[in-house]
Amino acid sequence: MSAKCKIMRLGRLDYDEAVKKQMELVERVQADRDLAYLILVTHNNVFTLGRSAKRAHILVSDEALAKKGIVVREIKRGGDITYHGPGQIVGYPILSLLRHGLQIRRYFLKLEDVLIRVLGRCGVGARHDEEYTGVWVGEEKIAALGVGVSRWVTFHGFALNVNTDLSYFQMIVPCGIGHKRVTSLAKLLGSPVNEDEVMGVIEEEFLKEFRMERQ
Repeated sequence: MSAKCKIMRLGRLDYDEAVKKQMELVERVQADRDLAYLILVTHNNVFTLGRSAKRAHILVSDEALAKKGIVVREIKRGGDITYHGPGQIVGYPILSLLRHGLQIRRYFLKLEDVLIRVLGRCGVGARHDEEYTGVWVGEEKIAALGVGVSRWVTFHGFALNVNTDLSYFQMIVPCGIGHKRVTSLAKLLGSPVNEDEVMGVIEEEFLKEFRMERQ
C-alpha cells in the first residue's frame, strides 16, 4: 500500500501559529508513522535563528527591526539565520524518516531535488552545492533548507524565494554565508510569478519524490 500525504495550504500564517501546527502534526506522525503532511504557507516578515545561528548575523538594530515590522524567533532546527516573508513559499513536511527509509542527509537531498525540478518546470536551471545546503542558481541561493527532527519525524523544511523582496536579506548574513547572494524566481524571470501555480508544482514534485499519494 502506497503512503498517503495530506497537503495543507494555509495561506498567510503567523509564524508562531505555524510552529504550533507543526508540533501538533509531529505528535500525530510519531503515533502513526503511516501519516504524512506537507504544509505550504507564506509568512509575515520574520528572521528565524537555528541552533547554530549567531545573533551577530542580524546586521541592523532592534529599532530598525521594529520599524520594518520584523520579528525574530529562535527555533529548533539546524542551520543559521534566514528570512521568511511575503512572496516566499515555505514548506513544512511532517513525515517519518523511518517509514520512508531515510537518513537525514538523504532527506535533505530529496528536498533539494524536489525544488530543483520545480524550478526547472518554471524555466530556471538550479543545482545542488557540494559545500552548502539549499538550492542554487549559479552562485546565488534561491531556496533555503532547515530541518528539525523529533523521534525520527521531520518538521520545519524549505523556503523558496518566488516574489520575495530580497532587500530583507541585506539585513542579515543569510544562512551565515556572507560571500554569497540570494535571488528569487521573479528576479530571474524578470516578472512576478503566480505563487499558487508554483505551489501546485511543488505538491506534484514532492509527492513524486517521496512516492506518496495525495490523501
